Amino acid sequence: MLNLKSIYFYFLALKISSIKFLKKIYFTTNFYNKSLNSKVPDKIYFFPNPFLLSSLTSHKNFSFNVSKIDPQIFWETNMKIKDIKNINNFFWLNLIDRKNKSNVIQKIITVWIYKNNKYKKIIWDNSILSKRLISWILNSDIILDNADDYFKKEFFGSIIYQVNHLKKNVIFEDNYLKKIEILTAILLTGLIFKEYLDNFNLASRELKKLVRNIFDSEGFPLDKNSCSLIKLSKYLILIRECIKDSHQYIPDFLDEIINKNLTCINSVLTPLMSIPLFNGSIELNLEDYFKYLKSLNYDLKKQNKVSSSISILKYKKNTIFFEISAPPEKSFSSFYQSGPLSFEYYFDNNKIVTNCGFGSQISKKGELLSRLTSAQSTLCIEDTSVIEFERNKLINTAFGNSINGRFKIFEKNYNTSSSEILTTASHNAYLKRFGYIHNRTIKIDKSNNDVHGQDILLKKENALDSKFSIRFHLYPGISAVKTLGGDSILIQIKKNKSLIFNSSGSIMNIEKSIFLGKNQIKNNLCIVISGNTNGENKSIDWFFKKSN
Repeated sequence: MLNLKSIYFYFLALKISSIKFLKKIYFTTNFYNKSLNSKVPDKIYFFPNPFLLSSLTSHKNFSFNVSKIDPQIFWETNMKIKDIKNINNFFWLNLIDRKNKSNVIQKIITVWIYKNNKYKKIIWDNSILSKRLISWILNSDIILDNADDYFKKEFFGSIIYQVNHLKKNVIFEDNYLKKIEILTAILLTGLIFKEYLDNFNLASRELKKLVRNIFDSEGFPLDKNSCSLIKLSKYLILIRECIKDSHQYIPDFLDEIINKNLTCINSVLTPLMSIPLFNGSIELNLEDYFKYLKSLNYDLKKQNKVSSSISILKYKKNTIFFEISAPPEKSFSSFYQSGPLSFEYYFDNNKIVTNCGFGSQISKKGELLSRLTSAQSTLCIEDTSVIEFERNKLINTAFGNSINGRFKIFEKNYNTSSSEILTTASHNAYLKRFGYIHNRTIKIDKSNNDVHGQDILLKKENALDSKFSIRFHLYPGISAVKTLGGDSILIQIKKNKSLIFNSSGSIMNIEKSIFLGKNQIKNNLCIVISGNTNGENKSIDWFFKKSN
């Protein structure tokens, strides 16, 4: 039965979907197309540095030799939708040899303008269109090299035509990751064309509102997703550097949020130069991004203790990331994975315990599996996830996959002393259904470098006799076997490097699992502690120590 909040979101989703449907029809009318026409600039007054786009592009994603392309058939190739998006966002311009003949690129763009300069569903998606304009502007030096007046007029006219579409629709874009792309494109047109300085002012105002609405006080995105943090920081830095190079005033809010973003990124940076897999994050290697930041003279400040989202324990060879954030609001929950108090563990620059990662780019089933509590390294009761996911297709279409309901994280604590580093937190996600509070404590013993953990199920009124399981997903390539005595598990990292896992008095098993963090399905192993609460308080102790 739908509650009032569900009914509200259903009718709101119906309204959004209806507006989007009608707008797509309107976009194809001659009246709308005429409304996009406005003064065509005479020239570009500022050429942004194409290097600034390098943090957003990768040769692994899309690359080819333009000199071998026939401009006449470039847009005739049958492609998958993913490839259509990649080729029409023009980010490949940043990947080609800068020595390529500009006349070939001009012909390719001329044909594109002729075929696609009016609204088309996929090609004019807000994200693809924004990226296209960003790439055109940042690569305008090679595009306009030896260009004649006719091409310049067509090129400038197409930029203005497309950005006018973005300006008319930016207020309707609810996806904050797409919105920052839109605002970047609008802002850049205001920097390169003096006639459109208002675009710069408009985008600056809207960007300030966006920053205020999508980040917490520490500079972490409200969706709790580290991948979002990295993507948003890349666009904010691109914007800031372009403003600086154009000798415009850099807004104070922009410097402030970038500094906070970089502190957050550096704080959650793992020993493998990646990020922990919490709340929709996938495995990203940040080495190139840090080189990019260093080349632009950004100061990376660390905060290695605790934030509102992740508690970090580091001592010698041990590094632990402990997820202590409550679920985001529904409108920010499209990446949420139901793993409160999950953790990831690194030993001697090797990832040992992981979460499964986010399978959205693998398949819908992969995304669903990766959102379950059992896919995270935390405690699960009766094989149920701590939170329900929105099942209404209309609501998910309008808002993206989202959650129903929320729970609280409380009793957060972080202590460090001469003998140990300790962090603890509790959640009440299982209280209503099963009558239990889950508390988890993790600590590093400085005297022997062992990692100790304790999971407590604290019964409240009407606590049920419930099955529980605590999972420790091992990173792909890490093997595990029970020792001869059967009372502990040997975790083999490399030939001469291993750990012992033990949970005294508990039932321990090794199960097969899957890992989705690399945007592909990989097999891995999972250590599982299982038992029953018997309707009473339950305490489970476990530890990792170096094998002798």
